[in-house]
Amino acid sequence: MDFKELLKKIWYFIWEEDSLLSWIVNVILAFILIKYILFPVLGLILGSQFPVVAVVSTSMEHGGSFDDWWQSNAVCGTFNCYQKDVYSTFGIDKTQFKSFKFSNGLNMGDVIFLTSTKNLKLGDTVVFFAKDGRPIIHRVINLNPIETKGDNNIAQIQTNVIDEKNIQRDSLVGKASLRLPFLGYVKIGFAYVLSLFGLQVK
Repeated sequence: MDFKELLKKIWYFIWEEDSLLSWIVNVILAFILIKYILFPVLGLILGSQFPVVAVVSTSMEHGGSFDDWWQSNAVCGTFNCYQKDVYSTFGIDKTQFKSFKFSNGLNMGDVIFLTSTKNLKLGDTVVFFAKDGRPIIHRVINLNPIETKGDNNIAQIQTNVIDEKNIQRDSLVGKASLRLPFLGYVKIGFAYVLSLFGLQVK
């Protein structure tokens, strides 16, 4: 069998053969192409080491109209207040917030394309790594120091794992620039299936 004929057989096996083994090889090839070719190229173009992420929590959801969310319950220090009060302590009013990109929040299952955080602005939605390596996607509400808050959270998170009141520049992964709804459910579903076998996917 010459080399040309071998290539034809491989091509047929990958693209035309209807077998379980062919399907498995296709999945492996797709994973390799996406992880080691497409993602690095997108990373170079967009200026982020992780150019595409899925939103896997509800911390950025508004769950209704902007006005309903703006008037929803929150916590200011040790007192109950409203979301509008939390942002007002940072000098952010309703008009300014509505001018922010993704001012209506992000939903679980969204796929987000990230770009460089070099020109970070107030109101940008960023992904940063928590101390345990978990990626968090929240909104910048202060620039010096960098502070964030999940739109749907009643307050900023400040624990030994996540400290939204003092985010280091080198923990920033990228800022959200484009949103595609629902596609992230592929990752969420895949992660759920793996969790049934005691495995995790990041």
